[in-house]
Amino acid sequence: MQTKKMDVRLLAQLALLAAIEIVMKLVGLGSVPVGPLYMSFLTVPIAVGAMLLGPAAGAVLGGVFGLVSMKDAITGASVMTGALFQVSPVHTFVLCVVMRVLMGWCVGLLFQGLRRLDKKGGWSYFLGALSAPLLNTLFFMGYIVLVFYQCDFIQNLVATNGAANPLMFVVLLVGVQGLIEAVVCCAAGGVITKAVASFFRARVAVPTAKPVEAPAQK
Repeated sequence: MQTKKMDVRLLAQLALLAAIEIVMKLVGLGSVPVGPLYMSFLTVPIAVGAMLLGPAAGAVLGGVFGLVSMKDAITGASVMTGALFQVSPVHTFVLCVVMRVLMGWCVGLLFQGLRRLDKKGGWSYFLGALSAPLLNTLFFMGYIVLVFYQCDFIQNLVATNGAANPLMFVVLLVGVQGLIEAVVCCAAGGVITKAVASFFRARVAVPTAKPVEAPAQK
């Protein structure tokens, strides 16, 4: 019975974080268009879920992010992924969805390793939160360079930004927006996750009052 309650609680928490992702996207807080890319803050709930609920939850939340991104590619709401979808729908699906699932999974695994080193539970939450936007950029831009770099759309961006090589292209394209994403996710994700984790520990630590036994009758 206890295991069943824990499973229901886990699913409820996961559904809540997924709903937060979708709402953030719908109200414009999750993705802010900047040139051909989006400055995305949807990695915040992914980081929170991956650290609190584990790598599998991070993968699921990453998948939600990926499906939202895939919708933008299909509808053309995103300039870059919309153009890449015309080049290869299959590779665009891998780029938008699979890479985000992998990102969420890796954030959870990385945090588990960091948490073993951080005995007091402090800095590991912030590094775990920071890893979400960094891994998202690494996997997303890495796959673009690996698969789409020679297509006309990317080569036009390379020429426009004056990039001498793929690494310089990534640096110039991501630029300041990547730094803003990293700072916001590190601060917000770290503070939120640490606070929620502390709250859960506090609730667990509260002892239940034991009934006072009546003195034995002589």
